[in-house]
Amino acid sequence: MKNEIKIFEQKNIRSVYDEEKDKWYFSVVDIIEVLTESKEPRKYWSVLKTRLKREGSRLTTICSQLKMQAADGKFYKTDALDVEGCLRLVQSVPSPKAEPVKQWLAKTGYERMKEMADPSTAIDRARETYKKLGRSEKWIQQRMMGQETRNKLTDYWKDHEITKNEEFAILTNIIHQEWSGVSVKEHKNLKGLKSQNLRDHMSEAELIFTALAELSTRQAAENQNATGMEENKKAAKIGGNIAKHAKQEYEQRTGGKVVTGKNFLPKRDKLKDLKE
Repeated sequence: MKNEIKIFEQKNIRSVYDEEKDKWYFSVVDIIEVLTESKEPRKYWSVLKTRLKREGSRLTTICSQLKMQAADGKFYKTDALDVEGCLRLVQSVPSPKAEPVKQWLAKTGYERMKEMADPSTAIDRARETYKKLGRSEKWIQQRMMGQETRNKLTDYWKDHEITKNEEFAILTNIIHQEWSGVSVKEHKNLKGLKSQNLRDHMSEAELIFTALAELSTRQAAENQNATGMEENKKAAKIGGNIAKHAKQEYEQRTGGKVVTGKNFLPKRDKLKDLKE
């Protein structure tokens, strides 16, 4: 299973790719939120689910319970549907966005087939998405390099007895806390983020020091052949500490702060958060 955030009209839709079934699954609540713009999409889905059961619809029976990351950074079991199920869901919810969502879902399935044939298309698609969101070329380059560094670290963990999502989250938080001085959750709160991906809202400097911390962690782990949680925790602290000292020197010489509350949220989302 591979968790990923997909974007529809600047709205985050959590998704999971099942490699065995070769299928994307999407969070039902997130699709509902896009279709209805409801402030309580979970409640909307709960009421709709009851009605569909009463009507004898198969939609509720084909829902899968898959772990997806929530706003608090933890992973919880979430109602999810594949592309076909999501198309059925769209038909059950009156919405002016029904047709755009259908096209988006169909495109998602098609893009996955292209990515399997040529993995470089996934990188190109990510670049295009970031461009549409207004990111600079320098930022995009740093984001992509940081992701490659992150992937190499998680690959090392997978090969050295780190298998659970909770373990990945714990190690990631140790690295982040060590170099930045705040936890992942605190960093997201500082930026006013909820379900959004923290790295997608980092500055170039934040991305650079995150990548340095994760690169240093992997190299420390490889040097010690760290295996299991306890040994990899020690490597995580070493890697985070290396980036911490580099950050302190950077801040001292430039007079600027690396960790900030700046983000790339659309103006309407910023206003909404301020009202809440």
